[in-house]
Amino acid sequence: MTVAPDTDAAPPLEAAELPPEIPQTPSVDIVELAPLPVVPAPRRPAERGPVETAEPDNSSRPAPKIAPDLSPSDQAAKQKQIEDDSAVANRNLQLVKNRQLNPQLQDIADKVREFLSQSNDAGKTGDWVSAQSLAHRARVLSESLVQNL
Repeated sequence: MTVAPDTDAAPPLEAAELPPEIPQTPSVDIVELAPLPVVPAPRRPAERGPVETAEPDNSSRPAPKIAPDLSPSDQAAKQKQIEDDSAVANRNLQLVKNRQLNPQLQDIADKVREFLSQSNDAGKTGDWVSAQSLAHRARVLSESLVQNL
């Protein structure tokens, strides 16, 4: 004959101390996002050699004239202003010619010479508006140069 197990027995201690069970479903709703489109990385253009063209070389052809057409009196007035501004700028450059200039003043003198050269080139092409503007810039800079000596 078999004896029935003791029904008054307490459960083992290990079983009583088990941690509470965590629910498997999260309490926050999870929203699935659509996958982002794959964007390829920008590609570096391949290096190419010189491109051959069927057109003839146009480097000897002069560039198109963009300057506005001036009346003869306006053109004469621009030329007179160019001459006056260039003369003042050249005279101011002569005043500083034999002086030791600091780098900043030397840079200004170089810009005056550059503006005078560009003014001369613009005058040769008939662009009197640009030539006058460049000569005026040269004059203003040269006056600043002389004042800062």
